[in-house]
Amino acid sequence: MEPRELIRKWVDTFNTANADALAEFYADDAINHQVVADPLVGKEAIKQMFTTEFSRATMVCIIENIFQDGEWGMLEWKDPLGLRGCGFFHIVNDKIVFQRGYWDKLSFLKQQGLTE
Repeated sequence: MEPRELIRKWVDTFNTANADALAEFYADDAINHQVVADPLVGKEAIKQMFTTEFSRATMVCIIENIFQDGEWGMLEWKDPLGLRGCGFFHIVNDKIVFQRGYWDKLSFLKQQGLTE
């Protein structure tokens, strides 16, 4: 599967807020580094992060652009509240082995009513 196709399926699954299904996109030893936090290592740690985040906030990813270069896919996204970000996905054998995301955590927390 081409990286751009896998990313589209990842976004569709992300938008269901199903952490178990989303975790299946990752290799067992995958690394997920959202730059607002320390990197997570392993499919189980990534699944737990999604479980926690889906339980505390409503998150919707709207694709603006997907770019591809070899085993790498790049996602430019927005959400319905105006937050924007981007993600880089290294995909090997139809599994995400590395992901890095860039987005503004403070804006996200304010939009979700998670700050005082």
